[in-house]
Amino acid sequence: MEIHLDMLGGMAGDMFIAAMLDALPQHEPRVNAAIACLAEHFPVAPALVAHCDGIIRGRKFLVAALNGYTPVASSFQLYQVRGHEHSSWKVIRTRLRDSALSEPIREHAIGIFDLLAEAEGHVHGVDPNEVSFHEVGAVDSVADIVGAAAIIDAVSASAWTASAAPLGSGRVRSAHGLLPVPAPATTRLLMDMETLDDGIAGERVTPTGAAILRYLCGPQNSRHGVSSVRKLVGAGVGFGTRELRGISNHLRVLCFEKTRSTAGEHREISVLEFEIDDQSGEDLAAGLDRLRTHPGVLDVTQSCAYGKKGRMMTHLQVLARQAHTQAVIEGCFRETTTIGLRCRTVKAIGLDRTIEEVQIDGQHVRVKVVDRPGGKTAKAESDDVSRHADHTGRSALRNRAQRLALRKNKAEQENA
Repeated sequence: MEIHLDMLGGMAGDMFIAAMLDALPQHEPRVNAAIACLAEHFPVAPALVAHCDGIIRGRKFLVAALNGYTPVASSFQLYQVRGHEHSSWKVIRTRLRDSALSEPIREHAIGIFDLLAEAEGHVHGVDPNEVSFHEVGAVDSVADIVGAAAIIDAVSASAWTASAAPLGSGRVRSAHGLLPVPAPATTRLLMDMETLDDGIAGERVTPTGAAILRYLCGPQNSRHGVSSVRKLVGAGVGFGTRELRGISNHLRVLCFEKTRSTAGEHREISVLEFEIDDQSGEDLAAGLDRLRTHPGVLDVTQSCAYGKKGRMMTHLQVLARQAHTQAVIEGCFRETTTIGLRCRTVKAIGLDRTIEEVQIDGQHVRVKVVDRPGGKTAKAESDDVSRHADHTGRSALRNRAQRLALRKNKAEQENA
């Protein structure tokens, strides 16, 4: 699936979740389950509600704070703990890592927050690890980011694109007093991305929205790697909290499937290669796990090699979408000890594939269905099958899911 974000009104965390769930309502239980994993430290009750602004219908994503949290009047409509207006990134990161969130969701959430921390650190002149969030550290923004991470993981889109981000204008009230729009952190996050001045005032893109946008679409906001011919299969509308003069304040998402062909898709990708001989296996594995969660990374492989003086070392190969090459290179330098790498562009040929989600005994299982010249094949996602404690249970679940996915895919093709 390929997803386009059309920022008519703007972009915020709650607007992103509302629009995605309006288009893909089957993922609402996953979002609620992910947010429920935060209950110990960030007790909130999410709700997806229908909304119409008199122009168009869609959804709003609301978060009610629980257990001693009270609403605070701020431009971001957030909630904070009584007497505690700051939330340390170190504390938030530790709580996310210690939570029951699945590894992919946790890493997506931390990746988005990392971008926020870097932007806030740059604005305030402090190390990103020492950043204390104000509005953005409030419990409902944590819920928005974790909810967004759950959707990103569930959808597993092959490409994300976006329209130009509306700049807005005016002033916004914050913990630092009045700030210009776009807010300083938002401005940093939108750097090198396409923007639009449509003359409509107000805060159009929040820091949380800008971080999600940058995480998914990259600084170039490029359409490289997106199919030129594709089928529109879904659309959703998510509303923001404000009313804008002369325009509906909503984010629209458009969901596309590539037209099916067993001839194989031709595209250009970047191949990054380097060797490591001075990083422990434990730390390298952790770094590569984080690298794999980057939306621009297609695959990461490693193999044994011998270097100078007969030293054993690890050869790394990273496949990246061309639009994300620079960001993935930075990720390689950030997550490993390498001080240099090789980069080349190659032509890749891949068979068309779709992700079918099936339910077996109340459990969601994602299955990759591939169109081959000799017919369709299916393979269940190992993360969804690995919950079974024994091989027999995993094998049975895998086989049932694959058979069901093939039948579902065939029915969808016949009805198309």
